[in-house]
Amino acid sequence: MADFHQNGVVATLHNLRERSLERMEREIEHFAATRPITLILPSLYSELEAPALEHIVSELAQVPYISEIVIGLDQASREQFEHAKTYFSRLPQKHVILWNDGPRLKAIDAQLDQASLAPDQPGKGRNVWYCIGYVLGARSAGVVALHDCDITTYSRDMLARLVYPVTNPGFPYVFAKGYYPRIADRSLNGRVTRLLVTPLLLSLENVIGHHPYIDYLKAFRYPLAGEFAMRAHLLPDIRIPSDWGLEIGVLSELWRNYSNNAICQVDIADSYDHKHQALSADDAASGLSRMSIDIAKSLLRKLATDGVTFSQESLRTLKATYYRNALDLVEIYHNDARMNGLTTDRHKEEQAVELFAANLIEAGNVFLDNPNATPFMPSWNRVQSALPDLIHEIQEAVRKDSED
Repeated sequence: MADFHQNGVVATLHNLRERSLERMEREIEHFAATRPITLILPSLYSELEAPALEHIVSELAQVPYISEIVIGLDQASREQFEHAKTYFSRLPQKHVILWNDGPRLKAIDAQLDQASLAPDQPGKGRNVWYCIGYVLGARSAGVVALHDCDITTYSRDMLARLVYPVTNPGFPYVFAKGYYPRIADRSLNGRVTRLLVTPLLLSLENVIGHHPYIDYLKAFRYPLAGEFAMRAHLLPDIRIPSDWGLEIGVLSELWRNYSNNAICQVDIADSYDHKHQALSADDAASGLSRMSIDIAKSLLRKLATDGVTFSQESLRTLKATYYRNALDLVEIYHNDARMNGLTTDRHKEEQAVELFAANLIEAGNVFLDNPNATPFMPSWNRVQSALPDLIHEIQEAVRKDSED
């Protein structure tokens, strides 16, 4: 049963199940007449070969209020790009594909590199960053939404609920973050949120004391959700990480630039599942291992910009505190799952906690050893200042790729 609890930090908009999707979509259509909605879909080519995206595209084809869909395509050859054009052609909405591995967009990346503005590593963050550049060049969006392409439980009401708060002119929100329970196959999922982010935020509070940024992140029910929507005027000034700290990085930017009253989280699904990442305990450069390092680095860097000092001693204390808090939560999640007829593997959960604890020290060492590292990609305001014609060149490159 849905609740209506408010945390007092950011607004929580619940799904009280008293309204049909059709009525909500009609209202969004009305709002979209003055606030056109663009949807960004960051995708690997491999996701075109999976059933999840097939279903997502079928659902999106029924959405009446989207003005444009911008698909960022990574890891695709020329032949695969041509297939992608055919694959997405069933969408009735205007749509474009950014072929990030194509020669035209690579040439643009080289221009950025010459100006020391290029994203320094591949990944979802880089893909989203280029899509934002395209959207800014198009100058047609009033609201921009984003979600992943590997959601196996997708339905179009997820998108409707996501965009409604920032599309409705009677609401004050400029940013909406989706949330949902991570349940699938009678199992409790969402390991990184449950076993890393939640206990780490509690532990940071234990070690450094009360901090409004920690309160802010703790207020989000699923801070690592990849689904969010925002007013388009936020895009030029937002700086995001290129690594797997994207979701935390976006929340951090909103906290830096806007009042909490302008930010909300919205219940978009009763259950949610997507492609699962391996733990990758033996490879810190992939899977949940890399994700945990990137997220921890993002949190440490953000707190440092707010004047929090970290040292080897404080990191060791943080690790010990995290480990205890995380093990306590393993017990709580196990009990919660069991009461609801779900399962958790306590051995694997504790293995994940042990890995995340070790990676917390690794992230801290990277942070301490590289004080001059630039954690964010540049804002598009900065790019436009340095290279005023670049967003128009992106438009032209995407147009020519689509016509080839």
